Order: sequence, then structure tokens, then C-alpha cells
Amino acid sequence: MVVKNVEKKENNTAIFQVEIDAEAFEQAVNKAYRKLKNSIYVAGFRKGKAPRVVVEGMYGADIFYDDAVQELADEAFEFACREENLDTVGTPSVADYNVDENKVCTVTFTTDLYPVVTLGEYKGLEVPYAEPAVTDEEIDAQLADTRKRNARYLDVERPVQKGDTIVFDFEGFVDGVAFAGGKAENYSLEVGSGSFIPGFEDQLVGMEAGKDGEVNVTFPEQYTEELAGKDATFKVKIHAVREPQLPELDDEFAKDVSEFDTLDEYKADLRAKTLERKTEGAENNFRDEVINKAVDNMTVTVPESMISEKADEFLMNYADSMGARGMKRADLIQSLGLTEDAFAAMMRPGAERQVKTELLLDAVAKAEGLEATDEDKDAFYKRLAEDYGDEAENIKKMINTELMERDIVRRKAADFVVSAAVKTEPKPEEETSAEETSGEESQESND
Repeated sequence: MVVKNVEKKENNTAIFQVEIDAEAFEQAVNKAYRKLKNSIYVAGFRKGKAPRVVVEGMYGADIFYDDAVQELADEAFEFACREENLDTVGTPSVADYNVDENKVCTVTFTTDLYPVVTLGEYKGLEVPYAEPAVTDEEIDAQLADTRKRNARYLDVERPVQKGDTIVFDFEGFVDGVAFAGGKAENYSLEVGSGSFIPGFEDQLVGMEAGKDGEVNVTFPEQYTEELAGKDATFKVKIHAVREPQLPELDDEFAKDVSEFDTLDEYKADLRAKTLERKTEGAENNFRDEVINKAVDNMTVTVPESMISEKADEFLMNYADSMGARGMKRADLIQSLGLTEDAFAAMMRPGAERQVKTELLLDAVAKAEGLEATDEDKDAFYKRLAEDYGDEAENIKKMINTELMERDIVRRKAADFVVSAAVKTEPKPEEETSAEETSGEESQESND
């Protein structure tokens, strides 16, 4: 094979030709003939028995060329990438091919190239960071939720109030006709929880157990197609009205709901765990903002093939999480209620951002000489053993070492960028709002 006319375009694409000698092409053509001969009809011959020369004489000398080129394409493409040191991404395309009188085949390929990344500022990035704090109101709210979850419900002989839990039957009608999904018996509902459509629960207030009632509502415009925007009447009958009896907020309560003996100890634990959770969230947000800032500072043109592949990767991850591994791509998209175009539009922003982030981390790793050391790999396998126990060895055998090392290096690159960043004091909300307003006014004046 010989590589010819390599032309790299500005939009991260390359066009090149690979010349395949006559002997190799003849072998591929003969292979295509053997594969297809049983499906070709030639008068006077049983299927599969017509000689190749007869088939070519009847259907044309080039009848097997497409399949022969397809047979040779992968090997020819990989050969060219090695010879020319082409770092390609996505799926290559055979743009054209030509077979000369000597049966030498020249195949023209087009492919996306790994994009050139020009790093901007990625060290010492300044990002606002607010030190997490826990207020008394947050602890009180958590205590209130816990009390509510541990409440006893007592039947009461009075009209329904907000906060009560009722047991009731209901059936919905539109224009006097019952609709599917609008009926239930002995349904339990906390009145005021917002579980039903707007206006429904408000009309239950004041009703009494053992009596029939009606609730009139209008379904929201953003609802099922059959009911969106329509007026409906629900016939209801309440069987029981139950009032929550909250436990006293004391040491006994703390003993019942936690491992602590006193309410003060329980509150202190809630505060510590809340602070830990908020700190973790703040650190993750800071990390994301630092990486995003570094991404915004770099210059790169991302090939469409990389964005499409990342969107499909997101889709496959979703399939795995839903237990739908192996489901066809088109069926997965349809199961989401999306068209191909709608799926692409929805996934593109996140996919493009993720690709840019990975390109950034790869470029930082290269610039800083970061590698996956033996210690890094040992640590990875140690975590694997801790997470999976006896199954770790089997999982270890299935791991793609190259991908594992890539992920380790990217994590080290992210850690490098974040550790070099500087936490700054957040601007007061009034100042931020004033700047945003000023920016909007400036934009309007420019318009």
C-alpha cells in the first residue's frame, strides 16, 4: 500500500488516498465473489455455481468492487494513519475509489483529526468561594421533618384542615364522562402537600368524613394531551380525617430517632453532617467552576464526530442505568419520546462541554508531563478491591488498561488545575446584581 495526497483541512479534517496494489485488490474481489455468489442468479447455473467471470460478464466487471473496497478499507485506513502519524477521531468515510486498467485500486478517505488545543490560562485561576455555614434555621427544619416522619396520626371528628392526612375515594369527569386514571379508592393524601393538581387540595379543606363532595379544577396546559387545559369535576368521599401528633422535641425524641442520648448531641451531629455535606458540595462546585474557566480560556474547534460520539455515550450510560443494555439506539431514543433531531439538540450542549473538558485535561496532562504511575494504578486496584471484594479480580481482568490510565491522567490533570486555583471572596449580591444590570444596559445601548 502507498499513501498519497494527504491534505489537512482547517476544520480538523483530513483527506488522503491509499493506493492498493492489484494483487491485494484481486484477492479482495475474489473474497467478495465467494461471499455473494449464493445470492446472485445467473441463467443456466444453480445458485452459487456460476463462475466469477460469467457473473462479471453479465452484471459488469465492477459488480464486486464495492464489497472489495469495504473489505480493504479498515486495513488501508489504519496503514495510512500509521504512515502519516494521523491522530484521528470518529468514524472514517470512504469518499471515493478508482480502479485503473491495471486493477490498482485507489481509495479516497475523509476523516476527522484530533483537534489542536491551544491552552489559555489554567494556573492560578481565581474563582469565588463562599465558606459553607449551617444556620439554626436549617437544623430546625431538619428536626421538623424528622418529627413529621415520626408523627402518630389520630382520627378526628372535625372538618379537614391543611396538614391532615385523609383517606378518601375520588373519580374524575370531563364533560360528564369519567376519564382513564382519574379514579381511586381508599387513597391516602396529606392535604396541602401539593401532590394533586393546583386547586384540588384547597377544596378538600372544610369537608367532613362520611359525606360526599365535589372538587372542580382545570388541568394545566402542560399535562397529558387528553386532559391539558380541560375543566374537570371530581366526586369525592372522605372516609377518615387524621391529624398528625408530633413527638415532643426532647431527649427521648433524640433517643428514638438517633444513636444519641440527648437532643443537644443529636443537634450537634446534624450540624456536623450538614456542614460536611455543604462543604463537599461547595468544593465540587468550586472544582467545576475552575475547570469551566480553564475550558473557556482555551481555544479549540471540536469535530462534530466527537460531539456525536459523546452524546451516544451519554445515551448508553442511561441505558445501563435503566437496565436497557443491548437495546437498539433508535429504540432508546424513541423510548425517551424524542426524534433523532430532538435528541441531538438536547444532548449537544452537554456533550460538547464534556468533550472540551476532556480535551483540556489531555492538553494539561501533556503540558505538565503527567502520567499514570505504578502507584496510581495500584491505588486504583486497591479501591476496586475495597468496593467489590472477592469480585475485584474478575472485574480487573475486564478493565481496559489504556482507558484506565487515560482516566487516571485526566483526574490528575483536573487535580493539578484545581489545586493551583485561588479561592476569592464572593461579591455581595447587590454588587453582582448592579454589574449584571449595567451589563444589560450596555448591551441595550449597543443594540
